[in-house]
Amino acid sequence: MSAPFSSVRAVRHPGSFAGERHGPPVASGRLASGFLGSAGKLRFGALSVSAPASAHSSARRRGSSSVVVAVSSDVVKEKKLKPSSSSSSSSGLHITKEEVLELYEDMVLGRSFEDMCAQMYYRGKMFGFVHLYNGQEAVSTGFIKLLKQEDCVVSTYRDHVHALSKGVPARAVMSELFGKTTGCCRGQGGSMHMFSKEHNLLGGFAFIGEGIPIATGAAFASKYRREVLKEADCDHVTVAFFGDGTCNNGQFYECLNMAALWKLPIVFVVENNLWAIGMSHLRATSDPQIWKKGPAFGMPGVHVDGMDVMKVREVAKEAIGRARRGEGPTLVECETYRFRGHSLADPDELRDPAEKARYAARDPIVALKKYILDKNLAREAELKAIDKKIDEIIEDSVEFADASPPPPRSQLLENVFADPKGFGIGP
Repeated sequence: MSAPFSSVRAVRHPGSFAGERHGPPVASGRLASGFLGSAGKLRFGALSVSAPASAHSSARRRGSSSVVVAVSSDVVKEKKLKPSSSSSSSSGLHITKEEVLELYEDMVLGRSFEDMCAQMYYRGKMFGFVHLYNGQEAVSTGFIKLLKQEDCVVSTYRDHVHALSKGVPARAVMSELFGKTTGCCRGQGGSMHMFSKEHNLLGGFAFIGEGIPIATGAAFASKYRREVLKEADCDHVTVAFFGDGTCNNGQFYECLNMAALWKLPIVFVVENNLWAIGMSHLRATSDPQIWKKGPAFGMPGVHVDGMDVMKVREVAKEAIGRARRGEGPTLVECETYRFRGHSLADPDELRDPAEKARYAARDPIVALKKYILDKNLAREAELKAIDKKIDEIIEDSVEFADASPPPPRSQLLENVFADPKGFGIGP
């Protein structure tokens, strides 16, 4: 187990990324964001780089050694770096055929499911707000497919695909969206409140930041069971997903502090899709580099290309491993992009069409398919067979949800009040 973080500094290493930029120039000398993901191989351990004198003195006061954490970020970059062949997309990663096909299948499932949700919403089969995940699949798949059944996932209102990645059947998720009793919450949760005790999916949450304290509590429970109750096999990890808009919310900072203070087994995953509803991340945040908030609280902060599932998986493997070994939390910023509006009620008129087209050209599923074929990990016929399998699963989920019964009136107040009759409003 590594020594506790006493003084943490972030080191950016040069690496491979394209020189494109997006968004308007930013005031106060800050450069417009350039997107392209992580550079070089990430290391979370100590480096042979001297920390500032103040950091050393601070470390001495605390009685422990200084730790320097290596991270990479291209959210805001000061200069263009020449591409490095050693750090090109997904190079140096080792993955088996079975593993990469699992990633592909999960991402296609998420995309196809969300596309079907759009159809069903516009046909009047779903009600309320429905937030789709198209474009962000590499984040969910890259992290969740590395988890164990006992590990916990806490999501946001954009939670359908997190539920699917964690193993909740498509039938149960679609039925929940249809408001049917066969849904994972018996039709009472709907789009924004997916939950499954069996799969340790602790919920989608409608308000930003709501899920982070729940995730921190789940991580605390894991540590308590292991260290106080002496359950030696309890090495469970919690992964908390949330967006860039949440990172200006107080609960985020409070929980980073608690997680670092108690070295909780949690990974904070920022799905930075660059827009908080209609507000550009670059306009709403004093420093757009969210990963830098990790070292400020004494934990590693890492930025990764959230459009590349292989890069996400590499970072996720390290961060989840640290948590499982008892080495504490990690903050991971996955820079990604949603291909649809904030919700299906959003006409998506605020984002620049050129920006949307640029990211559409970096589709994470298309990129993974190209990687698989280029590396001869599978034949195109095998990928088409997966596509066909997913189409059948989605069709089946719709037919099942449509045929399922709605909840009875007697269920209306269940899980709302402990004793509804005591309020005079019971059935």
